[in-house]
Amino acid sequence: MTALLSSLLSNPAILGVLASVIAALGWGFHQRLAGAGAERARQAASEAAARDIADRVDNDIGTLPGEAARKELKSWARG
Repeated sequence: MTALLSSLLSNPAILGVLASVIAALGWGFHQRLAGAGAERARQAASEAAARDIADRVDNDIGTLPGEAARKELKSWARG
């Protein structure tokens, strides 16, 4: 077994193929991680925009007088 492994690892063509396979796997793994990071960043930006809109709505509702706020929020109530 050792002789077979030794002869395979001493062959430059086989070493080149193995190095190419390892490099391709490493590059693919790196690209997958980069894509996951980009998706997380995109979702965080989307959530931040939604939070900003929600904060503005809360602020607008907070500035309304009580009766106007109840009238406005009645349209959002389900039932």
